Amino acid sequence: MQSEFEMSMMGELRFFLGLQIKQQDDGIFISQEKYIKDLLKKYNMNKAKIMTTPMHPSTNLDKDENGKTVSEKEYRGMIGSLLYLTASRPDIVFSVGLCARFQTSPRESHLTAVKRIFRYLVGTPDVGLWYKKGSHFDLKAYCDADYAGDKLERKSTSGACQFLGEALVSWCCRKQNTIALSTTEAEYVSAANCCSQVIWIKNQLEDFSLRYTNIKILCDNTSAINLSKNPIQHSRSKHIEIKHHFIRDHVCKKDIELIFVDTESQLADIFTKPLVEDRFNFIKENLRIIKIPAEHC
Repeated sequence: MQSEFEMSMMGELRFFLGLQIKQQDDGIFISQEKYIKDLLKKYNMNKAKIMTTPMHPSTNLDKDENGKTVSEKEYRGMIGSLLYLTASRPDIVFSVGLCARFQTSPRESHLTAVKRIFRYLVGTPDVGLWYKKGSHFDLKAYCDADYAGDKLERKSTSGACQFLGEALVSWCCRKQNTIALSTTEAEYVSAANCCSQVIWIKNQLEDFSLRYTNIKILCDNTSAINLSKNPIQHSRSKHIEIKHHFIRDHVCKKDIELIFVDTESQLADIFTKPLVEDRFNFIKENLRIIKIPAEHC
């Protein structure tokens, strides 16, 4: 590469665009500890009371038109900073995404929700993604949806995450574009979005001579699974946008396979709604969002 490009060798990669990388014999740990500490200091939150979750389970944000207004500049700055942090912190993706919906006219209630995320970060600055060294590269995914989770427009929230072996390589949380008429439709749309990401990852891995068939997508809704296997258009599904039905084609081609998983084992749950502490910590651990073990420091 040095013969083609002007470059210099600076040793082992340790810091890149705010990401801290610790390479060990048994894995790689990626975090943004320095970025978090600088961020907390910038907004005078470094000595705030610690919270154990980024959002209270009963949180229900709305426009709060009668609430006290706050500085748009400061609010947007806080949201932008947190969005960059989601590169290594999937545990705050849902909370940040929900607060980001109110950037046009933020109120005191919205700022309080954002500050709770900062208070959660006060106690978890050294948490990051642990990529344990493994021998297999099985590709699988989880998808979930929170039916009518948006209290303003009554739209559902899709959540999904993809694993390569035991490593979390991709995740997303987004509000669906249309209003779902049932939990089945909400879960089906979420599964279709997850399928598109899985197919993209599959195509990327083919460049490394890794080929996959029957990639497992784990869903906790049996009706959505059955709908993906049924090529017949009937009255209960004809209103669903055509673009979401492409999942049927990939199921038929055996590119993917929709598998049922019980709700307790649904890891994408963390991307669709605020959770109680025990449930939140259980999913975090299974997503390998942890503090780097002491023996690896």
